[in-house]
Amino acid sequence: MTTFKDHFSGHAGDYRAFRPVYPAGLADALADATPARDLAWDVGCGNGQLSVDLARRFARVVATDASAPQIEAATPHERVEYRVAPAESGGLPDASADLIVAAQAAHWFDLPAFYAEVRRVARPGAVLALVTYGAIEAEDEALRHALRAFHDDTLGPWWPPERAHVGTGYRSLDFPFPELPVPRLAMEARWTLPQVLGYLDTWSSVKAWIKAEGGDPVADFGREIAPLWGAPEQARPILWPLAMRLGRVER
Repeated sequence: MTTFKDHFSGHAGDYRAFRPVYPAGLADALADATPARDLAWDVGCGNGQLSVDLARRFARVVATDASAPQIEAATPHERVEYRVAPAESGGLPDASADLIVAAQAAHWFDLPAFYAEVRRVARPGAVLALVTYGAIEAEDEALRHALRAFHDDTLGPWWPPERAHVGTGYRSLDFPFPELPVPRLAMEARWTLPQVLGYLDTWSSVKAWIKAEGGDPVADFGREIAPLWGAPEQARPILWPLAMRLGRVER
């Protein structure tokens, strides 16, 4: 039986409020790579950040997550069916999906079991995409260095080991499928300081720190960078580089 490592159910509402939004070009690129657009399976969908975008390109989207609170907080859409299910046993019919995509989730999966499920549910010529995004970056150099130090140094010991795959853009994950070219994409936003701190507070490393050490590392960091930011409600450019493994599923 696959063990679900649940780092996010306890703050599903914050996850929905503060997680960044995928660019429209991601769903476009995924749809363009598929043989048909009847059904997309969004695996580890969280609260549906990508699911709704996929629904604008596919006739139907099945969006699954092992976390019931995440599914309860998901954004509704008439063409998205949300289900509580693990990645390794999504419950879709055999040979039914044109696209299988896992965004910022595959590093938590039992990959051999997940890949067996992918091969079972994929239609001929279907595409699998594993999408991830890197550490938050600011346009301002001083803020960028401060955010990187908080991510790498302050919180470094508290990241789950699986999170290391995110830092490699998933190149460190086994991916036994013929790969397709991928576009260069990034998530971009203009955020205030409270929005940035709200996002940082959703990190699994922050939750691990608080559980082990107490205190509030995000509040401490907020006070540290406040002089660099200026007025807290000033919106500044923020981005997250996207990386993707995209492949044609072969049985």
